[in-house]
Amino acid sequence: MQPSSHTVHTNATQTAPTLQPLQGIRILSLALNLPGPAALLRCHRMGAQCSKLEPLATASHSADPMHAYSPAAYAQLHDGITLLQANLKTEAGQALLHQQLAQTDVLLTSFRPSALAKLGLEWDSLHTQHPQLCMVRIFGSTQPAEADHAGHDLTYQAEAGLTDHGQLPASLFADMTGAVMASEAVLQVLMARARSTAGHCLDIGLAQAAQWLALPRQWQMTTAQGDVGGAHAGYRMYRCQDGWVALAALEPHFAMRICQAVGLTDCNGSVQQMRTPAVHAAIETFMQRHRRSHIAAMAAQSDIPLHLIADHPE
Repeated sequence: MQPSSHTVHTNATQTAPTLQPLQGIRILSLALNLPGPAALLRCHRMGAQCSKLEPLATASHSADPMHAYSPAAYAQLHDGITLLQANLKTEAGQALLHQQLAQTDVLLTSFRPSALAKLGLEWDSLHTQHPQLCMVRIFGSTQPAEADHAGHDLTYQAEAGLTDHGQLPASLFADMTGAVMASEAVLQVLMARARSTAGHCLDIGLAQAAQWLALPRQWQMTTAQGDVGGAHAGYRMYRCQDGWVALAALEPHFAMRICQAVGLTDCNGSVQQMRTPAVHAAIETFMQRHRRSHIAAMAAQSDIPLHLIADHPE
């Protein structure tokens, strides 16, 4: 039997082709800042024909706030995206919007519910005018009482318990996770439309995205007492002579290899042994006595998960 046309075969010398599940799908975004454009770019990379309708620009190239605080990020996120401009509070702007919607499969927004209402973009109204149109709405929260509250990535992460000791997070985790969820929602509404032939609307909350990311902490996996929070000696950051390394020898076979490398020949790599102060101290001492190049060579030879960290902040 011949393989079906969608089957992907790979071997050691081949790379699987990029799937294009959204090929032929037209997506229009009104979403500004990071989550919406990031979701739109993901859809573009899945083959969708993507356009973005921004407010009219004044002094700058774009009225999207991201263009002001990170032009490089704006440029990368909008690579391959068709950009349009209009004032949606005017008749001309509304006419252009609905002209676009008439040939759109999915509308992506990031306005609060009250702002959508002012622009005539409530789902019931849109569904009446464009029955086959789908909609993905990015809100601060999917909780009705909180959907209109002001917020940003930092507040959603703080609410979810992802911020520590007054330090800003290393990345915009709520925004980027929300973007992944929004691109997933695009696939969901299109699959639902394929079954029902009518458009569907799905809401994504950035607060809920942060809460999803926070689950490992809620499970106490990443707290100081958790095995991926520092309690396991094989899963830690270690200082070397000339910098830091990230060691991820969590499974017993990896843990046993790092123990053997540092001279703990009687350690079998069990979770119980890897939690002991003696194993922590032995690995710390070994790391501090060697340069990162030596440790990297040792890890490569022994197939130990390890990454060199350059200029780790104190």
